[in-house]
Amino acid sequence: MMPVRDFKKRFGASPEALVERRKEKVILTMTRKRNSAATRTRIIEIDISSRNLVSFLMLLLGSISLLYSMFVNSYILAFIGLGLTFWGALFLYIEPAKHVKLEILNASSVSTIMNIEKILANNDAGLLGVYLPPKRLQDYTSSLVYVPRKQDQALPTREETSPWKLRSKDPAGLLITPPGLALSKLFEKKLKKTFAETELEDLQTQLPKLFDELRITKNLRIQEEGNLIIVKIRKHIFEDLCLETTRFERTHKTVGCILSSALACAFAKATGKPLAIEKEEIDSDRTTTIHYKMLED
Repeated sequence: MMPVRDFKKRFGASPEALVERRKEKVILTMTRKRNSAATRTRIIEIDISSRNLVSFLMLLLGSISLLYSMFVNSYILAFIGLGLTFWGALFLYIEPAKHVKLEILNASSVSTIMNIEKILANNDAGLLGVYLPPKRLQDYTSSLVYVPRKQDQALPTREETSPWKLRSKDPAGLLITPPGLALSKLFEKKLKKTFAETELEDLQTQLPKLFDELRITKNLRIQEEGNLIIVKIRKHIFEDLCLETTRFERTHKTVGCILSSALACAFAKATGKPLAIEKEEIDSDRTTTIHYKMLED
């Protein structure tokens, strides 16, 4: 065994001192690693909270706008509130950094349905809404539902379909922003092309894959039979919201729920024809069947 005096000469310190130095280095290294991990965690937390802040602000402003519109009876404020509320909830739902409960999206979207019901009731509108094709819209990238004043009325011209108008004069009727417009825009974004550039045959294969990717459902089937487009969807994530929509009879009959409305926007663009939701049913095994009727233009 080496004497302590020789050890000090060779290593410049006693064995005990070298051990203490080694301990200090280990502690310092571990402290640096912990600080680095904590810094990364804080960065991630700040990043997540900043994204959420924008979404929650949109939800808050949208809800305030919707509530205020009920008191002042302003359709413009109602539509602004609808857009802010839906997009805020949608941004939360598709948040990549965390999963948000679907109840948030459902709860915020009910306000949209309530306001559409109010508009339809105040104007005594109860006929089937017609989803207009791009050639009849000033903004051909958007979608509008025309609710005629009387049965068998002509459809409005492009000049009558400003996105800021609630009513068309000739022919008389309402112009409603579809509840599924934002969702259909999301589908287009994911597909990286507009539905106006897509054929119905392509949608029959593309939409089932997209719905699976977005985790909407694994079971989607689209069939064309004459002037009908029949869609069957089993166990989709918008079930609760669509069931809630059935409580608002005028809205459900005129424009459909958020999912049937989003598909109507897509089909009207892809076929280039006016389109109405003729029937929407949910059976006991949680299969939703929707009949879309393509109209003569």
